[in-house]
Amino acid sequence: MIEEMALPRRTYTAAEVDSAVANLADPERFGHATEIVTHAAPSLAGVLDRALTEGGWYGDAHDELLERASGEADPTARLAALRALIDEQTRVGMLVGVAVGFELASELAATPETLKQES
Repeated sequence: MIEEMALPRRTYTAAEVDSAVANLADPERFGHATEIVTHAAPSLAGVLDRALTEGGWYGDAHDELLERASGEADPTARLAALRALIDEQTRVGMLVGVAVGFELASELAATPETLKQES
């Protein structure tokens, strides 16, 4: 039987995060990550949807913003409102996605090495 050992939670400095983000500029870094995310995409989409719903992004407020943006009489104002809504939704989705990624990384880091090799 494999004993699970809880890894200590880690915090990161701004400098560590800046360095890690800068390292992401290397396109080769995404090969394996792309494979894993593609595999997990359906499940991750569900996690993201739940997080956005529970965070209040989806629901009455979101529907109201959609109605307001799509109901603009002036085509230029309607397009600007829709762009603003899409931009905001993209930002929120990205932020929630990063949070989900952090937690996924923590879960994977806590997986015993022998289980990782069996998959």
